[in-house]
Amino acid sequence: MIDVAGQLAEVLGHLRKAEQEAGRPDGSVDLVAVSKTYDAEHIRPTLQAGHRIFGENRVQEAQGKFPALRSEFPDIRLHLIGPLQSNKAADAVALFDVIETVDREKIARELAKEIERQGRAPSLYVQVNTGEEEQKAGIAPQEAVEFVTRCRQVHGLAIDGLMCIPPAGENPGPHFALLRKLAREAGLAKLSMGMSGDYEIAVAFGATGVRVGSAIFGARNASA
Repeated sequence: MIDVAGQLAEVLGHLRKAEQEAGRPDGSVDLVAVSKTYDAEHIRPTLQAGHRIFGENRVQEAQGKFPALRSEFPDIRLHLIGPLQSNKAADAVALFDVIETVDREKIARELAKEIERQGRAPSLYVQVNTGEEEQKAGIAPQEAVEFVTRCRQVHGLAIDGLMCIPPAGENPGPHFALLRKLAREAGLAKLSMGMSGDYEIAVAFGATGVRVGSAIFGARNASA
């Protein structure tokens, strides 16, 4: 059985070191522990160790785990980091504190409707497909700044940041640099970028949040 709390401590140590090497204050980068596919008992050691920020890919899976965990640890902050279907917008607004995958007009419209209806406003990020991969979610880089403007002006959404997932096997640095550039153009302060294999690089490029799963919780089922 993997020592989840020990792995968490190791990742946090690497993260703090990366902050220092980048000349950034300790704690300036949030660690989003990606708990998708792991059950509540696998997650619990990180909570007992004091961690509170988690990322999930699917609304339905998160609904099955986090309401009960929040009854014990009410200060959990939950990020949606997987694609959002419009028919799940209501559930997403009700459950998540941060939705990182706003990437098209229909989603922006549905989120605006649910935020007004529920009186609950999660922090919102626009996902950018920096590699312009056909199979991957996210808005094209050349459309990102205009889309952020439309989200604000047409839908009344407060967009806080950008998120990206660089293509597998490529140097992530140029993708992180592109996301940083787009965020500056859009007047956004938050950058969600970097995963288990490259989060230290992302810190050097200005990430304000990194999403780390397998380095904390261990290898996932390949089909997950």
